[in-house]
Amino acid sequence: MIDRTIFENTETAFVLKSDSELDRAYFLFKMISSQPLVKIGTLATQFAFKANLPVEGLIRATVFDHFCGGVNEEDCLTVIDNLYTKGVSSVLDYSVEGKETEAQFDNAVEKILKIINFCDEREAMPIVVFKPTGFGRFHLYQKKTEGKEFTGAEQEEWDRVVDRYDKVCKLAKEKDVEVLIDGEESWMQDAADDLVEEMMRRYNKDVTIVYNTLQTYRWDRLDYLKQLHERAKKEGFKIGMKIVRGAYMEKERNRAIEKGYDSPICESKKVTDDNFNASLTYILDNLGDLSIFIGTHNEASCYLAMEIMEKYNISKEDNNVWFGQLYGMSDHISFNLAAQGYNVAKYIPFGPVKDVMPYLIRRAEENTSVAGQTNRELSLLKEEKRRRKL
Repeated sequence: MIDRTIFENTETAFVLKSDSELDRAYFLFKMISSQPLVKIGTLATQFAFKANLPVEGLIRATVFDHFCGGVNEEDCLTVIDNLYTKGVSSVLDYSVEGKETEAQFDNAVEKILKIINFCDEREAMPIVVFKPTGFGRFHLYQKKTEGKEFTGAEQEEWDRVVDRYDKVCKLAKEKDVEVLIDGEESWMQDAADDLVEEMMRRYNKDVTIVYNTLQTYRWDRLDYLKQLHERAKKEGFKIGMKIVRGAYMEKERNRAIEKGYDSPICESKKVTDDNFNASLTYILDNLGDLSIFIGTHNEASCYLAMEIMEKYNISKEDNNVWFGQLYGMSDHISFNLAAQGYNVAKYIPFGPVKDVMPYLIRRAEENTSVAGQTNRELSLLKEEKRRRKL
């Protein structure tokens, strides 16, 4: 029987946090719990950077150091090594967004290749990650998703995107490092899905190296997964799938209203939760054909995964099953799972402070919209502060 109280253990959850870091975390989540404060903070930060005000040090000492590992790979080493002392692995996430030029895309590829070589030297880093739009223009993915014909120049540009994916997946295969490819907006995702599937055909023949992302707040994703599974069985390749609830809900709904089509997003949080859990169950029911990275801060979904693993006698150390949370959040899940012997990895964003700000702002806004998440973080931090005082 799974102990359904393990996530209450705050001593294990915050074992790496000093008293001052605990206080900082409490302060940050208190701020994030207030929507007006998040809006004001976002506008003030954006203004400060545009006006070249000297705010980088302040941001670095507060929100950046809580949610990010550092400004470059080497800067993240202390965080990576500390996490690994408690059995938590790291996924370095180069969280620079919104780039548009070929030089920037080539630079992103070089960054990922460097991280793969970095991973090869460190047991604590078995996985890398990148965003589709880190390797090519959003417009290009969108045009391909819509089935529109490319111009000659666009076809050449797309061929370079395919080449970037291939270069990364090929080196990852050579170094035995797993690659997670993030999900993005629905109106460009089909093109990304097809490209990731092609990489799975090439590099997931014997073991799972390449993972796509299943955003289960989309009601069509479980059907997509089942159809992909059928193709994989016929063609003899393995599927890697990171499952998440999703990150673009407001944008998706607003666009559907604006363009007059049915929203691709589930009608309620409960339907999304059911969809996530059904996808999780399907993959664990078919482990072997499929591998899973369970990207969630939801305790009920983690307990469900643990129960299914116990039911099928799946080893906690089976490399086909990973749990993942974001750095700076849900430590009660990550550290308690790791203490029980499960495979756990933290997503560790890094990059220059100014360039990572869009990522940090999105994190703050997401936390504000999921009130239960922020309140849970606050109650656990409060409990640990009380426990230490006693």
